[in-house]
Amino acid sequence: MVVPQKGYSMRRQLLQMVLLHTAWEMGSGQLHYSVLEESKHGTFVGRIAQDLGLEVSELVPRMFRVVSKGRGDYFEVNVQNGILFVNSQIDREELCGKSPLCAIHLEVIVDKPSRVFHVEVEITDINDNAPFFTAREENFLIPESRLVGSFFPLEGALDSDVGMNAQLNYQLSSSEYFMLDVQKSVDNSLGFLIKKSLDREDIPVHRLLLTAFDGGQPALTGTILLLITVLDVNDNPPIFSQSVYKIQILENAPSGTLVAKINATDLDEGINKEISYSIRSVTPPKLNTIFNIDPNTGQIILNGELDYEDTNSYEIRAEATDKGAYPMSGHCKVLIDILDVNDNVPEMSVSFLLVPVPEDSSLGIEVALISISDRDSGANGQVNCSLWPPRVPFKLVLTFKNYYSLTLIEPLDREQVTEYRMVVRAQDEGTPPLSSSSSLVVPISDVNDNAPTFAQPSYTVFVKENNPPGAHIFTVSASDPDVAENALVSYWLDEKLWPLSSYISVHSESGKLYALQPLDYEELKLLEFQVRAKDAGLPSLCGNVTVQVFVVDENDNAPAVSGPDQDIATLVKVPVAAGLVVGKIHALDADSGYNAWLRYELHDAASGPWRVGLYSGEVSTTRALEEAEGGNSQSLLVLVKDHGKLVLSTTATFSVSLVASAQAAQSDARLSGLGRNTKPLADNANLYLIIAICSVSSLFLLVILVYVVLRCQSQAKEAMMYGPGTATLVCASEVGSWSYSNRHSHILAGVSGEPGAKSDLMVFSPNVPASAENGKQQDLLCVMVSDALLKFLL
Repeated sequence: MVVPQKGYSMRRQLLQMVLLHTAWEMGSGQLHYSVLEESKHGTFVGRIAQDLGLEVSELVPRMFRVVSKGRGDYFEVNVQNGILFVNSQIDREELCGKSPLCAIHLEVIVDKPSRVFHVEVEITDINDNAPFFTAREENFLIPESRLVGSFFPLEGALDSDVGMNAQLNYQLSSSEYFMLDVQKSVDNSLGFLIKKSLDREDIPVHRLLLTAFDGGQPALTGTILLLITVLDVNDNPPIFSQSVYKIQILENAPSGTLVAKINATDLDEGINKEISYSIRSVTPPKLNTIFNIDPNTGQIILNGELDYEDTNSYEIRAEATDKGAYPMSGHCKVLIDILDVNDNVPEMSVSFLLVPVPEDSSLGIEVALISISDRDSGANGQVNCSLWPPRVPFKLVLTFKNYYSLTLIEPLDREQVTEYRMVVRAQDEGTPPLSSSSSLVVPISDVNDNAPTFAQPSYTVFVKENNPPGAHIFTVSASDPDVAENALVSYWLDEKLWPLSSYISVHSESGKLYALQPLDYEELKLLEFQVRAKDAGLPSLCGNVTVQVFVVDENDNAPAVSGPDQDIATLVKVPVAAGLVVGKIHALDADSGYNAWLRYELHDAASGPWRVGLYSGEVSTTRALEEAEGGNSQSLLVLVKDHGKLVLSTTATFSVSLVASAQAAQSDARLSGLGRNTKPLADNANLYLIIAICSVSSLFLLVILVYVVLRCQSQAKEAMMYGPGTATLVCASEVGSWSYSNRHSHILAGVSGEPGAKSDLMVFSPNVPASAENGKQQDLLCVMVSDALLKFLL
């Protein structure tokens, strides 16, 4: 649609509409609108949705959007009604300068399916810039001898507008000596004429105001003061051989190149004939230093670098001044046309529409838009585009002039190729041709099709009891071959089978397992639970692993002597033989294994005829006792110690009363009040027989026991530690009575078969890798044989 504009006839509007309709019918896919510059925000431009054949209701679902290439965000589309309107004010002069045609190219993009339309909005000039002169005033030195009709050129005004708004007319303030003159020749020279002979003595200085009017409605003006000083004598100005010099030069000409040589002559004689050349002005003004002139020869030299794409023509106003007492000047123009050379490589701009590309994308989808431009003109600005390597699932499709789309032509698989690296090469048709390239990286996005997995189906963890609260005991880790959020794994405990919140916690991000409270082996020996890993995909996928936490015993319980107190009394009838067992101390340890294995010692081993069994706790005589020793009472202090690394111990008092045979009846009556653990003496003959049989049997079994213990000790070492790790076999004490491995846990306390003793054998069978099965079977055999022999001996 064309917006009616002030200053434009109905005929031009109709012509624009016809051209727009013709372009659409030709299938170019381009719309053309026009709008006045400086239009306010919200100014109507056109019904773009209707003109493109799109329904207003489908603009939002299809993600209708407008992209302006490198020209700012000047336009916007109301997706509720499909109207293109001005988003921000546009200054045509700032946008396009003096270019007669100023247009902004818009790319309209819709999805589902993806399409790209091209819209061109012409920015129409309004008369918003007044004419201006490059200086506030201009000085002239005119001899009084100058003839009536003499012409003096003036520097015209400039107007940033274009068209009629830049067509300038001039008016000179009223003067009886001077009049304005515009010479309608090739150069359209502006100046003033002398219409009456000058008389310096009458008026030495004339002040005239030159006003410039543009062709806009209403017209805008600019002024300059002309200061004319009347001189005497030297009455012949220099005259150039040409009033206009036309020059062509290549844009790649080096600095110092001779551009032109101008020549002027003076009819005067002597010093009034000597001429000096100078440059009055260069248009455009911002480049007034790019040319130098030799004041003596009139040679104009290039003093910089030319760029056809920046400025393709220059206008130099040169002046020749004689050296008379009252100098006179002549003027000419030098018009310089710059010739283009192929000195600009093609420029490339890539706009990604769909990055990363989902691996399940449909064929034909547009991934990126590529626009190619070349600042050169003619064949130097014609560009061809290609894609390398050729064997990729994408191709370039020419959509409009130098616009290409990168289109998917083959199915994608992220598991085979995670990204594609391509090079787009653009080459112009100049001589020699210039080219440029741009690397494209198109990543392929993943779908969540892989669940988190653990390195093994289960883990076995050993933790010493009495750990500090919050201690790190193990770390589980799951991997997910997906990427981004599909591979972001979080962990949690599955408490469906066991309430773990008071014992174990897991860090949701790192997978670190923490013991929330100190563990007590005597209360809890095994925690078995599942840790689940879930990714952050939609929908999320899960994996799980079984964790078995075995609590390892520490020596934190001292031995305790059985009974309510630690005083034990017994009555012994003398005489007795050496080696007679007179009593036994019973003690228990709440710990297990090596920490619960007890030994007994006399506090003063050198005193008295007594000894205590190192591991049995039996108190016996070291020598024969005679009847003469009857009537004596002795107290023995027995130390009970465990075998922990930090040995814990307790004491028991064992009282022995010696009585002669004659006093047996009375002693027996008193014995019941001495202690609850006293025993009558056994028959000596039976005792000796039992001792003989046990000694022979023990000797045989001891040989077997020593062999098994030495075999186990050669394979085992203590490797229990606090925290994550695998416990290896710890087999054999000093007599091979206790064993522990990461497959079996044996707890021994007291003597088998005695009241109050703990279980002789406790076996835990955690899950361990199959590769360790053979070694663990041998460890188990060692442990079982050792414990069985120990119990038999005890």
